[in-house]
Amino acid sequence: MANTVFCKKYQQEMEGLERAPLPGAKGQEVLENVSKQAWLEWQALQTMIINEKHLNLMQPDTRKYLLEQMDKFFNNEETDRLQGYVDPGDIQEL
Repeated sequence: MANTVFCKKYQQEMEGLERAPLPGAKGQEVLENVSKQAWLEWQALQTMIINEKHLNLMQPDTRKYLLEQMDKFFNNEETDRLQGYVDPGDIQEL
């Protein structure tokens, strides 16, 4: 049986992650409050941010920045926009 959590991004009960995706307290917080769907969506956005901004994950400031963006994403706050990226949901039919 799948683990369920009340997802703070979607504000509903959803399938949760099987294990903490990060070490420590932050990982436990994500495990308890973020759905599997929201985590997968964050991973896709995180990859785009890393690639677009040419981030070096060896730098502590970069890791801090990504955690801030992750918190914004899960709290439905606006994250940094990627240059030239258009969300498919924002495209209106002609």
